[in-house]
Amino acid sequence: MSAPRAASPVLDRIRVGSAPDSWGVWFPDDEQQVPWQRFLDEVADAGYEWIELGPYGYLPTDPAVLHEEIARRSLKVSAGTIFTSMHHGPDAWEKTWAHVNEVATLTRAMDARHLVVIPSFWRDDKTAEELEPRELTVEQWKHLTTGMQWLGKRVQDEFGLEIVVHPHADTHIDTEEHVARFLDGTDSGLVNLCLDTGHYAYCGGDSVKLIRTYGERIGYLHLKQVDPDILADVVAKGTPFGPAVKQGVMCEPPLGVPALPPVLEAAQELDVDLFAIVEQDMYPCPPDQPYPIAERTRRFLRSCGA
Repeated sequence: MSAPRAASPVLDRIRVGSAPDSWGVWFPDDEQQVPWQRFLDEVADAGYEWIELGPYGYLPTDPAVLHEEIARRSLKVSAGTIFTSMHHGPDAWEKTWAHVNEVATLTRAMDARHLVVIPSFWRDDKTAEELEPRELTVEQWKHLTTGMQWLGKRVQDEFGLEIVVHPHADTHIDTEEHVARFLDGTDSGLVNLCLDTGHYAYCGGDSVKLIRTYGERIGYLHLKQVDPDILADVVAKGTPFGPAVKQGVMCEPPLGVPALPPVLEAAQELDVDLFAIVEQDMYPCPPDQPYPIAERTRRFLRSCGA
């Protein structure tokens, strides 16, 4: 007689959502992407309660219109997303603010509390052309950490939002070494982390180890997996992130790595409320592909206790 199967833990501090990214949306307007109305319909039908805004301009930017659209689908917004080049120094910070201001205004109007901050890419996402060196200088690291703290304070003061910085493939905040250096150089009162499990694995990191080492700095989660075989090919050939996504490097859970149950359980042990937003990079993809994956992924996460 086999032993009874252990029940899944109750992950009651984890708030699961999804994002336009899981519908193949990377741009405000692109003929290869599904219309925003279809995204909202399908993300609600798939069983998600929380969404991110995605690229600014994809969803309606009129707060009254967007609020009505999400409310009638019983959805709520967890965060907006911004892109930054803080390592370029104070001149870049001010240029960034115009973009931050419009995204933060809409994010706040949707009663969300977070801005996900993605660093700029060091190489072109399509051509693989190196736009700047892969490694930052000491001065650039100082600009990066100081600039993120400036951004975190200004966003807090003017909008009451928290920034969570997203380690990302082909950016300067990517590997375990770079993430640790960034966290050690910033103040937890101003800057915390959006841990994307897929991007961190893509760059060789261990999400469970990061949560257990820097638990107080984990402010937000993106749930994602990578296909290890495709990743090995990507690494061997030096493929940039955009083409790697087209190869299918980011795959449907639970088919890839890292295993999500240990990540979710480590996050639950932090004993704080955390958003865990599903993001499966799929740009571009056929319009009928995202919904079945989203529905299966939501079912899988429920089986994990989330």
